[in-house]
Parts: sequence; structure tokens; C-alpha cells
Amino acid sequence: MTKGEQLYEGKAKKVFSTEDPELLIVSYKDDATAFNGLKKGTIQGKGVINNRMSNMLMKYLETKGIPTHYVEELNDRDTVVKKVSIVPLEVIVRNIAAGSFSKHYGVEEGVVFESPTVEFSYKNDDLGDPLLNTYHALALGLATEEEIKLIEKYAFGVNEILSDLWRKCGVILVDFKLEFGRLSDGTIVLADEISPDTCRLWDSETKEKLDKDRFRRDLGGVEEAYNEIMSRLEENMK
Repeated sequence: MTKGEQLYEGKAKKVFSTEDPELLIVSYKDDATAFNGLKKGTIQGKGVINNRMSNMLMKYLETKGIPTHYVEELNDRDTVVKKVSIVPLEVIVRNIAAGSFSKHYGVEEGVVFESPTVEFSYKNDDLGDPLLNTYHALALGLATEEEIKLIEKYAFGVNEILSDLWRKCGVILVDFKLEFGRLSDGTIVLADEISPDTCRLWDSETKEKLDKDRFRRDLGGVEEAYNEIMSRLEENMK
């Protein structure tokens, strides 16, 4: 599988065509952004970690019945994925209050919810990815009612599966963002990535942040945190 034309460059990845119209190559970058691109920087080695971690977790989720776009890891930074049309909904699953939830609703960071929550935001950088509900998504034609129900089902399933996996690594899955896409036949699959860029991951004992919040909040030790979280995952998935 070889890279063809570059089709897209986002904040953290580049996407290339291949000789197969149904397959793409995603290439992970070390670039880091936060606050809708207002803060920019570089996290050395992030692309390698995010590529490998995302692929490991996608393969694991496949074994648990969650369909994904993953096909094959080519090297440290490049992965073959199924071509999808991204559903313009960012799906955020939360187990513990943190980040924008704490800010918007005045809830102290670290409060554990009785049950997980799911929320949607409209995937639109120009509008600042505003929160929306199912009725808004339907009104905007972003997805059908059946697709939204399936996406919610998959999101809660991913949360249950990954929460158990991270717990074995001595890590709390605080919250995370997912994106879904439609294959050419309309099948909904998990797409994008699962990494310290898209998840809040805290050490179970110390509550130390082992994710992109270290970059967002200028906490230092960003590369070390990414390497630590990758090391724990690899150790527990041998």
C-alpha cells in the first residue's frame, strides 16, 4: 500500500489516497493544538504514540464487537484505514467531571458521576464545535435517528470496554472524544483516533494527568506522560 495524493491535513494528522479507492493512509504528526487551535506547539514522538495506541485500541475494540475503520499499521506513523464519510458529530463520553463540563456547569473537577454521560458537539471549527442535542442533530441533518442511537450504543460500549482495560493499567478513563464515519454502504464505524490527545487519563492512585491536559495547562512533562501511558498499555496488552 503506497501513499498517493494528500487529501487533507488536520491539526494532528494528514490523510492520503491509495491505489484502492476504499482505503486511505493516515499519517500522524507531532503537532499539538488546544482551545480550537488557539494554542499550538509540538510534542516530540506524539505521532508515533498516538498511531500505535489508537491501532492497538481499535483492534481490541474490534474483538469486542465495535466496528472500526482500522485496517493495517504500516509503520510508526502511517496506518491504512477504510475510507469513511465522517459524521459531523463529536461524541464525548464522561465518567468524571473535568474540562469544559466543569467550566460550563460549575462542577468541581474530579466529581465522579453516578453513571456515564454522553454529549454531542457539532464538528465545525468555524462555529467553535458548539454543543447540541439529538433534536439539533436531526434538524441539521447531521445523522438519522437510527444512526444517533447506534452511535450512542457504540460510545457507551467503548467506554465500558476501555474503562476496564485502563483500570488494569492503573489508569482512570475520565472522559474521551470519539468520531464515527459511514462506509460507502452506509455502515457506521468508529473512526479518527483514541489516544492521549482525545482521552483524559489519570493515574489511579495519584490522579496525575497522563494526557494532553499537560500541554493545555502548561503542566510540563508532556512527552513523559505520553510515554508513560503508552508503556502501561503495552505492558497490559502483551
